[in-house]
Amino acid sequence: MTPIAKADQGPTPSRTPPTVLLRLEAALIAAAAIAAYVHCEGGAGLYFGLWLLPDLALLGYAAGPRVGAACYNTTHTMFLPFALTAWGLFTVTPLPTQLGLIWVSHVGIDRALGYGLKYADGFHHTHFTRT
Repeated sequence: MTPIAKADQGPTPSRTPPTVLLRLEAALIAAAAIAAYVHCEGGAGLYFGLWLLPDLALLGYAAGPRVGAACYNTTHTMFLPFALTAWGLFTVTPLPTQLGLIWVSHVGIDRALGYGLKYADGFHHTHFTRT
């Protein structure tokens, strides 16, 4: 008799093609946002001074993982920064455009580094990880 082979669990999450493609896509979005920010003549002080601002949402984890995930996901989806950037472009107002581009670059770099949207059951359970 031969032993029953353990079912193939598949590749590790960091090596799966969808994860690699999502992270590459995020890096390209971040690069485009940074290039657009420079093109809009945004200053380095504003960029570096505000780049970590979306991470203040991590303070929501002090109220528990469900609240923390909701806060983090609110500031780490592309919807709000894209909307802010579009509003700035539509109204021809540089500051909202620049703020939106800083925010897009933050989210893009986070995703490129593998920091995904959070599930409510724990900080490390993200859309990039499998359970």
